[in-house]
Amino acid sequence: MIIACPSCQRSNRVPAARLADAGRCAACKGPLLPLGRPHNMSSAEEFDELTANSPLPVLIDFWAAWCGPCRMVAPEMEKVAAERSGRLVVAKVDTEALGQVAGRFAIHSIPTMVLFRGGREADRLSGAMPAAQILSRLGL
Repeated sequence: MIIACPSCQRSNRVPAARLADAGRCAACKGPLLPLGRPHNMSSAEEFDELTANSPLPVLIDFWAAWCGPCRMVAPEMEKVAAERSGRLVVAKVDTEALGQVAGRFAIHSIPTMVLFRGGREADRLSGAMPAAQILSRLGL
Protein backbone atom coordinates (compact mmCIF):
# COMPACT_ATOMS: atom_id res chain seq x y z
CA MET A 1 0.00 0.00 0.00
CA ILE A 2 1.16 3.52 -0.72
CA ILE A 3 0.44 5.75 2.28
CA ALA A 4 0.96 9.51 2.29
CA CYS A 5 2.70 10.81 5.40
CA PRO A 6 0.31 13.05 7.35
CA SER A 7 3.22 15.36 8.23
CA CYS A 8 5.19 15.84 5.00
CA GLN A 9 2.85 14.23 2.41
CA ARG A 10 5.64 11.99 1.04
CA SER A 11 4.49 8.62 -0.29
CA ASN A 12 5.61 5.56 1.66
CA ARG A 13 5.16 1.90 0.73
CA VAL A 14 3.81 -0.12 3.63
CA PRO A 15 3.10 -3.84 3.23
CA ALA A 16 -0.45 -4.69 4.30
CA ALA A 17 0.93 -7.33 6.64
CA ARG A 18 2.66 -4.57 8.67
CA LEU A 19 -0.41 -2.38 9.28
CA ALA A 20 -0.57 -3.39 12.94
CA ASP A 21 3.02 -2.16 13.47
CA ALA A 22 4.22 1.35 14.30
CA GLY A 23 5.55 2.63 10.97
CA ARG A 24 7.50 5.83 10.35
CA CYS A 25 7.88 8.04 7.28
CA ALA A 26 11.11 7.41 5.38
CA ALA A 27 11.58 11.16 4.81
CA CYS A 28 10.55 13.01 7.99
CA LYS A 29 10.38 10.07 10.44
CA GLY A 30 6.85 11.09 11.46
CA PRO A 31 4.37 8.35 12.40
CA LEU A 32 2.53 6.67 9.51
CA LEU A 33 0.70 4.01 11.45
CA PRO A 34 -1.79 3.29 12.79
CA LEU A 35 -4.03 4.61 10.04
CA GLY A 36 -6.49 7.12 11.47
CA ARG A 37 -8.22 7.95 8.17
CA PRO A 38 -9.80 5.91 5.39
CA HIS A 39 -7.32 4.77 2.74
CA ASN A 40 -8.37 5.18 -0.90
CA MET A 41 -7.74 1.99 -2.86
CA SER A 42 -5.98 2.73 -6.14
CA SER A 43 -6.04 -0.70 -7.78
CA ALA A 44 -7.48 -4.18 -7.58
CA GLU A 45 -4.02 -5.46 -6.64
CA GLU A 46 -3.83 -3.06 -3.69
CA PHE A 47 -7.32 -4.13 -2.59
CA ASP A 48 -6.34 -7.81 -2.80
CA GLU A 49 -3.12 -7.23 -0.84
CA LEU A 50 -4.93 -5.32 1.89
CA THR A 51 -7.83 -7.70 2.39
CA ALA A 52 -5.68 -10.84 2.19
CA ASN A 53 -2.69 -9.77 4.28
CA SER A 54 -3.85 -7.25 6.87
CA PRO A 55 -3.47 -8.54 10.43
CA LEU A 56 -6.32 -6.18 11.39
CA PRO A 57 -9.94 -6.39 10.29
CA VAL A 58 -10.55 -4.29 7.15
CA LEU A 59 -13.73 -2.29 6.58
CA ILE A 60 -14.19 -1.37 2.91
CA ASP A 61 -16.57 1.43 1.93
CA PHE A 62 -17.80 0.88 -1.64
CA TRP A 63 -18.88 4.32 -2.92
CA ALA A 64 -19.11 6.63 -5.96
CA ALA A 65 -18.65 10.40 -6.30
CA TRP A 66 -22.11 10.92 -7.83
CA CYS A 67 -23.87 9.16 -4.91
CA GLY A 68 -25.47 11.51 -2.37
CA PRO A 69 -25.74 8.93 0.44
CA CYS A 70 -22.07 8.03 -0.16
CA ARG A 71 -21.11 11.66 0.42
CA MET A 72 -23.21 11.63 3.62
CA VAL A 73 -21.49 8.50 4.98
CA ALA A 74 -17.94 9.69 4.16
CA PRO A 75 -17.51 11.77 7.35
CA GLU A 76 -18.96 8.88 9.36
CA MET A 77 -16.30 6.56 7.90
CA GLU A 78 -13.69 9.17 8.93
CA LYS A 79 -15.04 8.90 12.49
CA VAL A 80 -14.93 5.09 12.38
CA ALA A 81 -11.30 5.16 11.16
CA ALA A 82 -10.26 7.65 13.85
CA GLU A 83 -12.13 5.88 16.64
CA ARG A 84 -10.81 2.40 15.78
CA SER A 85 -7.29 3.47 14.73
CA GLY A 86 -4.86 0.62 15.39
CA ARG A 87 -7.68 -1.93 15.70
CA LEU A 88 -9.36 -1.60 12.27
CA VAL A 89 -8.27 -0.49 8.80
CA VAL A 90 -10.87 1.57 6.93
CA ALA A 91 -10.51 1.80 3.15
CA LYS A 92 -12.60 3.17 0.30
CA VAL A 93 -13.25 1.64 -3.13
CA ASP A 94 -14.60 3.96 -5.82
CA THR A 95 -16.97 1.67 -7.72
CA GLU A 96 -16.55 3.77 -10.87
CA ALA A 97 -12.75 3.46 -10.87
CA LEU A 98 -12.56 -0.13 -9.60
CA GLY A 99 -15.72 -1.64 -11.05
CA GLN A 100 -14.12 -5.09 -11.34
CA VAL A 101 -13.60 -5.17 -7.55
CA ALA A 102 -17.19 -4.10 -6.89
CA GLY A 103 -18.37 -6.74 -9.37
CA ARG A 104 -16.46 -9.51 -7.58
CA PHE A 105 -18.43 -8.75 -4.42
CA ALA A 106 -21.79 -8.21 -6.15
CA ILE A 107 -22.08 -4.60 -5.00
CA HIS A 108 -25.46 -3.53 -6.38
CA SER A 109 -26.24 -0.59 -4.10
CA ILE A 110 -23.98 2.02 -2.58
CA PRO A 111 -22.83 2.89 -0.07
CA THR A 112 -22.07 -0.67 0.99
CA MET A 113 -19.60 -1.42 3.75
CA VAL A 114 -17.94 -4.86 3.76
CA LEU A 115 -15.93 -6.15 6.70
CA PHE A 116 -13.04 -8.52 5.94
CA ARG A 117 -11.30 -10.70 8.52
CA GLY A 118 -8.44 -12.98 7.56
CA GLY A 119 -8.95 -12.34 3.85
CA ARG A 120 -12.64 -13.32 3.85
CA GLU A 121 -15.84 -11.34 3.92
CA ALA A 122 -17.19 -11.45 7.46
CA ASP A 123 -20.17 -9.08 7.25
CA ARG A 124 -21.72 -6.32 5.16
CA LEU A 125 -24.28 -3.57 5.40
CA SER A 126 -25.71 -1.02 2.99
CA GLY A 127 -26.99 2.51 3.30
CA ALA A 128 -25.90 5.73 4.94
CA MET A 129 -25.85 5.65 8.73
CA PRO A 130 -23.97 7.23 11.61
CA ALA A 131 -20.59 5.89 12.74
CA ALA A 132 -22.01 4.43 15.97
CA GLN A 133 -24.59 2.43 14.01
CA ILE A 134 -21.97 1.18 11.55
CA LEU A 135 -19.80 -0.04 14.42
CA SER A 136 -22.64 -1.66 16.34
CA ARG A 137 -24.21 -3.39 13.32
CA LEU A 138 -20.83 -4.84 12.34
CA GLY A 139 -20.03 -5.89 15.90
CA LEU A 140 -17.02 -3.60 16.16
